[in-house]
Amino acid sequence: MKKRNWKEWAKRAGVRAIKTTAQTFVATIGSAAVLGAVNWPIVFSASALAGILSLATSVAGLPELPEPKTQETEGE
Repeated sequence: MKKRNWKEWAKRAGVRAIKTTAQTFVATIGSAAVLGAVNWPIVFSASALAGILSLATSVAGLPELPEPKTQETEGE
């Protein structure tokens, strides 16, 4: 993979991880508030774990990135 592709992957995977972390943060606070008390260490750890898992999942591939083009040579 070219250096430019790595930068593009890191940018897009980072954005995805940040969004996932924020979604988990909001959902965990909302769930905890309904139960009556927000346990902040749990909220932060669940959010951080979601971000890490998002990055790990992105290693398998990002659908937002175009598939690499293969060069076909004539005569094959």
